[in-house]
Amino acid sequence: MLKKGKEEIIYLLNRSIEKFEIESGNQFNKNTNKKNYEPFAIFLSGISNDLPFTLEKFGHNPYELDRDSEKEYPFRKYDITGGQIRDALMGLVASPRSFLIDSCYIYLYGMGRSAFEKMPTDQELVAEIGDHEKKDSYTLMQENQQLKTELSKIKINLSKSKRKYLRKSQLVIISVIVLFLASLWVMSNKNEAYNELVKDYNIKPYTYTKSEKAALEGIWLNYIGSPQARLSDPNRERLIVLNISEIKEKNGYFTYTRYGSSFNHTGYAQFESPNVVSIHTKLNTLIGTTNSPRHSLLLLDSSKSYLNAISASWNFDVGAKNKIIGIREVYIKVGKGGKLTEILNAVENAECKCKIIKWEQPNGKIQEFHLKNMLLDTIQPAVIRTLIDKKSILLKELEDSVLLKIIK
Repeated sequence: MLKKGKEEIIYLLNRSIEKFEIESGNQFNKNTNKKNYEPFAIFLSGISNDLPFTLEKFGHNPYELDRDSEKEYPFRKYDITGGQIRDALMGLVASPRSFLIDSCYIYLYGMGRSAFEKMPTDQELVAEIGDHEKKDSYTLMQENQQLKTELSKIKINLSKSKRKYLRKSQLVIISVIVLFLASLWVMSNKNEAYNELVKDYNIKPYTYTKSEKAALEGIWLNYIGSPQARLSDPNRERLIVLNISEIKEKNGYFTYTRYGSSFNHTGYAQFESPNVVSIHTKLNTLIGTTNSPRHSLLLLDSSKSYLNAISASWNFDVGAKNKIIGIREVYIKVGKGGKLTEILNAVENAECKCKIIKWEQPNGKIQEFHLKNMLLDTIQPAVIRTLIDKKSILLKELEDSVLLKIIK
């Protein structure tokens, strides 16, 4: 019997990456940035997309044909993305995709998982009886605590041997004076640096009113046309994507969390002047690095049921095709309070081919949102369509190849 789950895929991916680095001559950093894994993911996708035709050749699980096989990477059914490899390699995926596992087996051993299990050639992948019961004598936390205890004993012994010297009154008085003067100097410099930071970065420049707070805080739908500028999708011209955002007050500004069909954003919003709001966000990464930063300006207007924001953003395409764009977005407030929950790895995700966000409202009712790329012509009300079509996108540099042209 072979190992399964995290243990199996982590070993397979590490071996596959080592082989790929040797064969390609390229070394890449195995950190949390999914872009580092894209060259290997594209290479492995060349194997995975042939799986519907290689059952007899390699001896793997059967795979049905891909109806979208004419599409470009990463929109085919059996494409493997850099994010999938990163998450599996870091042990975040309990049940890896079968086509990812089979692709690794074929690349490393020239056979699929089913054939390998009948005649294993690598004992590291064979599960031993009682593997799940094995434990190290010390976990990392236990070892850390042991080191702390030993260090504490050393400190106590040193303290005892030098106690008569440390308790001399003159030394104590001099030390207190020195520390006090040092503290005054540090605090003075910290206050000066803080005041300069607040001024230079324009932090909380305006004190908002209760009505402005009520108008901004809450749950918002965001309709965005950035898919229209993605070179990798041939159907991009009339596509838009629905996001859902939550804005909460915190210490004179507002936290901003946005759920998208492919990835989430985190950041903050602050009032710059009456009814004028700046929104700064970045991709929500595992280690908090700033990836794909974006900035939006939103003008609150109580007379309208929907609001426009102008953003410096990205088309969020693959690799070098990721472009900086200027874009109009539409914000529609749907309520306030409650709790947003992201639904992952559920049957419903597969059925709708989307990300599902459930909003548990303060009154206990549940509202569900399906986040995915949609056709612009299906959006209601119709006025939204005129605000986020391809004409609302501004490219950083003039390029005819990004936006599709309508041929009459």
